Amino acid sequence: MADQTSGTPSVEERTGQARPDTQRYEEVLYYERMPAGFWIRFWAYLVDLLVVASLTSIVAKPVFLLLGIETANGAWYAPYAIVSAIFFYGYFVLMTKFFSQTVGKMIFGIRVFSLKEEGLSWGTLLFREWIGRFLSVTILPLYWIVGFTRLKQGVHDFIADTTVIHEAAYQKHRELRKPHVDGSELQETRAF
Repeated sequence: MADQTSGTPSVEERTGQARPDTQRYEEVLYYERMPAGFWIRFWAYLVDLLVVASLTSIVAKPVFLLLGIETANGAWYAPYAIVSAIFFYGYFVLMTKFFSQTVGKMIFGIRVFSLKEEGLSWGTLLFREWIGRFLSVTILPLYWIVGFTRLKQGVHDFIADTTVIHEAAYQKHRELRKPHVDGSELQETRAF
C-alpha cells in the first residue's frame, strides 16, 4: 500500500514483509478434486450414446426383427422406442451405481461424486439419472449450465447434490489460518 502523502511505496511493499497483524496466521495448503468441465463431459456423453446405440442395435433390434415388430416407427410410444429408453436410462443408472462412471467417463478419467454422502445411493442415482437426465435431454440448454457453475454441475447434479470430478487431477488451495496454540500459553476453558 503506497504512502498516501508522498505516493512512495510503504515499508511492507519495499521489504516484502507482511504487517505484524497478519503474521499471526499460518498458510495452509489443501487439495480438492478438480471438477470436470462441460467439454470433457460432453465427449464422454457422446461415447456413452454410441455404447447405448450399439447395445440397443445388437440386443433389442434383432429380437424385434425376429418377432416381426417394426423398429422404424418414430413415435415415442412405439415398442422399440420404449425398449431403447429402458436401455438408455438403465445403462446410466446401473453403470453409475456400480462403477460411479459410465464407459465414456472411464475413457476420459472422470467419475460421479456425491457432495452429501459417502458413495451413491439408489435415491440419489434415480433422481440424477432419471429425472435430472430427462430434464437435461428434454430442455437442452439446461445441460449447458455445467460450463458456468463453480463445481461444474448440471441441473441433474443440482437435483442429486452430485458433481463430476477428474479421477487424477486436484486443485491446490491456500488458506490463512490461526496457528494452533501450544501448551506454553494459557488457554481459556469454558465451564458447562
